[in-house]
Amino acid sequence: MSKMRKFIVAGFLALTSLALLGVVRNPDIYFLIKKNFTIFSEVYRTVSLEYVDEVDPEKLMRKGIDAMLESLDPYTVMVDEAQQQNMEIISRGSYGGVGLDVGFRGGQIVVVAPIEGYSAHRKGIRAGDVIRKVDGVSVEDLMPEEVQELIDGELGSTVTLTIKRYGIDSPIKFELERQRVEVKNVGYAGLVGDANNMGYILLNRFSKGTADEVRKAIEDLTTNNQLDGIILDLRNNPGGLLEEAVGIVDKFIPQNQMVVETRGRQSKHNNIFATEETPVLPDMPLAVLQNGGSASASEIVAGAFQDYDRAVIMGEQSFGKGLVQTVTQLSYNTALKMTISRYYIPSGRSIQSITYTHDDANSAVVKPDSLRKEFKTRNGRTVYDGNGIAPDIKVDNKEPSLLETSLLRENLFFDFANQYAATHDSLSEPFGSDALYDEFTAFVSEKDFQYQTPSEKHLAKIDSLLNGIEGEGKEHIQELESVIGEKKEQQFIRKRSDLEKRLYLELIARYKGQQGQTAAWLPHDKAVNEAISMLQDNEQYNSILAGSN
Repeated sequence: MSKMRKFIVAGFLALTSLALLGVVRNPDIYFLIKKNFTIFSEVYRTVSLEYVDEVDPEKLMRKGIDAMLESLDPYTVMVDEAQQQNMEIISRGSYGGVGLDVGFRGGQIVVVAPIEGYSAHRKGIRAGDVIRKVDGVSVEDLMPEEVQELIDGELGSTVTLTIKRYGIDSPIKFELERQRVEVKNVGYAGLVGDANNMGYILLNRFSKGTADEVRKAIEDLTTNNQLDGIILDLRNNPGGLLEEAVGIVDKFIPQNQMVVETRGRQSKHNNIFATEETPVLPDMPLAVLQNGGSASASEIVAGAFQDYDRAVIMGEQSFGKGLVQTVTQLSYNTALKMTISRYYIPSGRSIQSITYTHDDANSAVVKPDSLRKEFKTRNGRTVYDGNGIAPDIKVDNKEPSLLETSLLRENLFFDFANQYAATHDSLSEPFGSDALYDEFTAFVSEKDFQYQTPSEKHLAKIDSLLNGIEGEGKEHIQELESVIGEKKEQQFIRKRSDLEKRLYLELIARYKGQQGQTAAWLPHDKAVNEAISMLQDNEQYNSILAGSN
């Protein structure tokens, strides 16, 4: 037998073996599924019918499903009927509601912000209003998401909210019509910098229509304005639709460039997504802001820009989510959101920071630095896999002082803004007003505001050890407590600038909404200001992207 013939026969046998292996493996999988499903159904039926205490079969099954999925990863979950709206917001970019965002403040459900143009805003509901009832049902023991589910519903139907407003003794009832609320992915777009020569775009999420919103924002910013750069803010953006992330990159990078590749267990989940459109701004200097809350689609955008050396990434390390989910509709208006692949950005790296072992509920292993692989950007800069996207310029987020945190925890900025809005038709006082700050500190004093410093906690422990013993030690403690008390009072002077910023933002929200609040904050945003400075310095910008720094 010739060598060629032997080679062909050997190849045929190898292929036949692989085919047989596939035939054998698949029946094994299906047999195991059938076997264990039979066992599970027998246990479920027996427990539901014969357990000593009566059990709810639906809750029992849901716990079993949730426990099974928790062993995989935190992103693979059952979506029940009540949670479908969140999926609708992402996939359709809209939902049926009255245009309200609600949240917790001081143990109460309050209106965070009414969305302009919808029934809640048109009927006069304000930020800071406390929601008491929804269609006559008390919301006292409900979570914000549960209240949101009661408020939202079928298009064209009505819902009645009972509101408590500061300065008005009796509750107010509002009958609101539910309509299709279009979700705004671009939270704000405007000009920043002393010369108004930088464009700023705040992106909140990646639901349907995001890329078109960003294109519109770019067109609005560049019309009649000579821009020197664009700042794309992805801080606290949890992600969303992968296709929309690709559509964002489209606006800044030439056609036919790979943005992300997905690789899964099934070949149908292996795809390469590339830019398709002619970029709107192929050359304009670009800065991307991110932090630990920037995940998934946000990291695809930041990672693609970094790998192509198209933008300077600024801020903090991103979250590190490199897993892709798809939603499969199930019976009874439920769905399964399941991880089906991992994604890899243009340099070939994965940004997934955690490996899930599938041993216990969400059991995970963080990839150590020693095992992280090195990759190269287009210009040869070194980047690493396995821990999100590292910023090119690190900008630490300033943590609020203990005083500011305590005031926030007690909702005193929020409550003062409600009181002020109830007694003032407009915000006439400018930022930094002595009169406004004095009014706020007087308000805080009236509320008998107290907070404890670490030094006071330490002294309290020492005092308890002395167990009430009088003497020189006790006198020293009292002297120290007096000194600490004086320094705490001085904090309202030393931290005035930070407290004024927080106070003014809360007040702006009452009169100008979220858009006005964002615009008022930008001049004080450290990361935004550093991005402006960097974009104005062409030498620094080009040096970073060239890998010279």
